[in-house]
Amino acid sequence: MQSTCFCGQFAIVKKCREKSTGLEYAAKFIKKRQSRASRRGVCREEIEREVSILRQVLHPNIITLHDVYENRTDVVLILELVSGGELFDFLAQKESLSEEEATSFIKQILDGVHYLHTKKIAHFDLKPENIMLLDKNTPIPHIKLIDFGLAHEIEDGVEFKNIFGTPEFVAPEIVNYEPLGLEADMWSIGVITYILLSGASPFLGDTKQETLSNITAVSYDFDEEFFSQTSELAKDFIRKLLVKETRKRLTIQEALSHPWITPVDNQQAMVRRESAVNLENFKKQYVRRRWKLSFSIVSLCNHLTRSLMKRMQHLRPDEDMVSEGLVPFLGQKPGVGVGGWGWAGGTGLELRCGAAGSCFQPVLLLALSQSALEPGA
Repeated sequence: MQSTCFCGQFAIVKKCREKSTGLEYAAKFIKKRQSRASRRGVCREEIEREVSILRQVLHPNIITLHDVYENRTDVVLILELVSGGELFDFLAQKESLSEEEATSFIKQILDGVHYLHTKKIAHFDLKPENIMLLDKNTPIPHIKLIDFGLAHEIEDGVEFKNIFGTPEFVAPEIVNYEPLGLEADMWSIGVITYILLSGASPFLGDTKQETLSNITAVSYDFDEEFFSQTSELAKDFIRKLLVKETRKRLTIQEALSHPWITPVDNQQAMVRRESAVNLENFKKQYVRRRWKLSFSIVSLCNHLTRSLMKRMQHLRPDEDMVSEGLVPFLGQKPGVGVGGWGWAGGTGLELRCGAAGSCFQPVLLLALSQSALEPGA
């Protein structure tokens, strides 16, 4: 059985600019774990796995890695700048949404996951916060899957077990500490689709324990209060994803071929056009979800900001903090950057200056928090 590293992860993401071209990117700072005994930061094995996976993938619906650097305390991933916000943020601003429109977004998610699964890569952390829009100011915004901190390559004949992820979206096999595979992503897509169509969450309880119990019992229904305008095609799609036995769960290819995603006749297409997403309840639940998420990361953001300010006090006014001791990651040679990112006379990047001479832009683009689920929790 492959060993696993149980460690909570956190990162912050800020906008950066390539000096030579002026192009903007997202810089994801991952705090490195300084010792085996420490629980702070991310162990190097996990960072290397995330970088390795991102270097393998190139797909329109998956965020692109441009380069990687590190210093004594952090690994910095230079990523494609995805500035359109979260998909659910975008949907919450709409006045109406048909299932046909909803499937255009689900289809993009499926396309991205299909690419990953053809490479035997499981994301293991599919949830609304990790489904972003490249640019929201288009008729059908382009979806990007982000945050590969929990992603894993599934090897034939190698058993992989772990207890991780966001409780609301994890599959039963994760909760039960059973061998994991690509099927776990399909369960998460079922949960995301359920929430998108109704605003309700299929397994969410008042406590984490209740949520996990609901998942292992596959205890959910299509309450008429939330699904009165939902088509049977859509419900069938969800039912075939929220299946406890992994062998009976839809594969990514089967999901793409499902008539709700790819209608086989005009009647099925018409059903999608005439069925609607329950946006009224979606918006109500969206506000609650955002409040809980914001509350959970405020303390993290405050802590990180205090830490950064302390470090900046020791820098010269003209010194770029991110350049301090920064070297290419994993033995990458100077001048050979991923995706053509140069290395000449420094890191080739800078964080945009904010008030008071700070080399950091005041606005935090994203705060990521990935906490391992406790075994038996």
